[in-house]
Amino acid sequence: QVQLVESGGGLVQAGGSLRLSCAASGRTFRTYATGWFRQAPGKERESVAAISWSGGRTYYADSVKGRFTISRDNAKNTMYLQMNSLKPEDTAVYYCAAKYSGSYFLSYQSREYDYWGQGTQVTVSS
Repeated sequence: QVQLVESGGGLVQAGGSLRLSCAASGRTFRTYATGWFRQAPGKERESVAAISWSGGRTYYADSVKGRFTISRDNAKNTMYLQMNSLKPEDTAVYYCAAKYSGSYFLSYQSREYDYWGQGTQVTVSS
């Protein structure tokens, strides 16, 4: 099993930036595909970005392309989400997720993931 802990959320003005981190422990992070999801009040959880464990493949939701960057440092067992040009509609609880996988696997579907963090709140004020 792997345990995931998100950090880096907070309150920021529109146009600002935040960097989320997802720290993994328990088993080697290197063999897990990972992703970021978010859920706003009254809405379903949606995919934000995903990355294969090799880092060779990435996925971004259309709503964040060009503004968010997903990355990972397997030596530090940590995944990141750099969020720039934040908008009020980015306000949500952000979750990281992991799935044991092959080196090029990634998925934007939440049902594919086996492990989840507890979430970190991101609030963007207008």
